Amino acid sequence: MKLARILLAPALCAVMAAPAAAEKLSLGAISGYLNGLATAEGEFTQVNADGSISTGQLYIKRPGRMRFEYDPPEETLVVADGDTVGVVDPKSNTGPEAYPLHRTPLKIILARHVDLTRERMVTGHASDGKTTTVRAQDPEHPEYGHIELVFTGDPVELRQWVIDDGQGSRTTVILGDLQTGVRLSNDRFEIPGVGPVGQPTR
Repeated sequence: MKLARILLAPALCAVMAAPAAAEKLSLGAISGYLNGLATAEGEFTQVNADGSISTGQLYIKRPGRMRFEYDPPEETLVVADGDTVGVVDPKSNTGPEAYPLHRTPLKIILARHVDLTRERMVTGHASDGKTTTVRAQDPEHPEYGHIELVFTGDPVELRQWVIDDGQGSRTTVILGDLQTGVRLSNDRFEIPGVGPVGQPTR
């Protein structure tokens, strides 16, 4: 399975519980929330580029680590280990695929220190009265694509993101209720069959 399908789909307008006419969250408040998000786990629903829907379990351990476990019949595993994003598809005959994390928009939320006030990082910041959406990119490499993050407030919570690979391919990930502050071992974020520099192991 290609990374474009897994990480990088038409945007889905999710209905989220939020107070009516909530104020737009500041970039400082959102940055603070992300910096305080050390570990989390929860269910997710993903809308792929072809319109199909996948579900699974998500694990986050900042900085740099994220794991997507896809439900049957897909059973794909996607892991960011801090340096590399590995895609393990049990149905593939070519083995796992590996991509540099720093070349994906996910690195923005997995960075050790998130600062959305950085010049040229945020290219959109809006509220619909219920949620706040931030569109962010790597200011040094906008060609890597961008990520649209959707938050609710009181308290601040990340509810959805859309990743655009910079070439028109979009993937939406809608989060269930995240449990934060959970214990997650580093072993959970090892990529099966991929070496430490992103090379397949033999």
